[in-house]
Formats: sequence, C-alpha cells, structure tokens
Amino acid sequence: MTTFVVATDHVDASALLCDYLFDRVDADDELHAVNSLPGGEGTDTRDLRDGEEALNVISSRLGGFTTVETRQFVRGNEPHEDVLRRAAAVDADEVVIGIRQRSPTAKVVFGSTAQRVLRRSDRPVVAVPLSDPE
Repeated sequence: MTTFVVATDHVDASALLCDYLFDRVDADDELHAVNSLPGGEGTDTRDLRDGEEALNVISSRLGGFTTVETRQFVRGNEPHEDVLRRAAAVDADEVVIGIRQRSPTAKVVFGSTAQRVLRRSDRPVVAVPLSDPE
C-alpha cells in the first residue's frame, strides 16, 4: 500500500496530476488531495469554489480506482505548510505536486510553493510538469 498526498490549486493541474497517477495507484493505495487557501480577505467564494472543483477532479477521476480523501484548508497557512503537514499526518510515502515554467524574475519575486515543498519535505516528492518547457 502506498499513501500519496497530492497538492492542487486548479482543475487543469488536477487533470495533469491524475494523468500521472492513473497508472501509479492501486486499489489498496490511499490518495489525499489537498487544496490550500490563505483565508480571510485573501480568499473569496470563487477561490473556495475553484479549489473544491480542483479536488473534485481528483476524486472523480481516481476515486473508482483507489481511496481518495479530499481536504480544502483555509486557515491562513502558506500552501506548502498545509501540504507538508498533511503528508506528515497521514505518513505519506510520496508527495505529488505540479510545477509551472516561470521566468527567473518571477521565481525571485514571488517564490514557489513547489520549490518550498521540494526543499522542506522529509519524504519523496514527485514534480509533474504543468506547462510545456519554453
């Protein structure tokens, strides 16, 4: 049995993460899908709905093959904190994240949730490309 934690923030990301996981998951595996939002004034009803839809993609695409649990966190944490805490809570064997191509300036100015997960995780992380390399 393998326990996966999958971080998503958009339906398109969810679809690509599911494409990766489709051949990886077995019936006895557990998949924990996470969507993290800042909360307060940083989150509106559209953000909540978009996050729920992203989670629903994972549940509907993979729920027939393995156990899928979804969680939307809206508690003021940075997304990487929620992902890593969930991975620790369920003793995940693997964390699955999506990565986007970004310019060097964007990396410096805005940081990266994926980069933070990769650098701070104490377990294996798989980074699935979400956009074509430039």
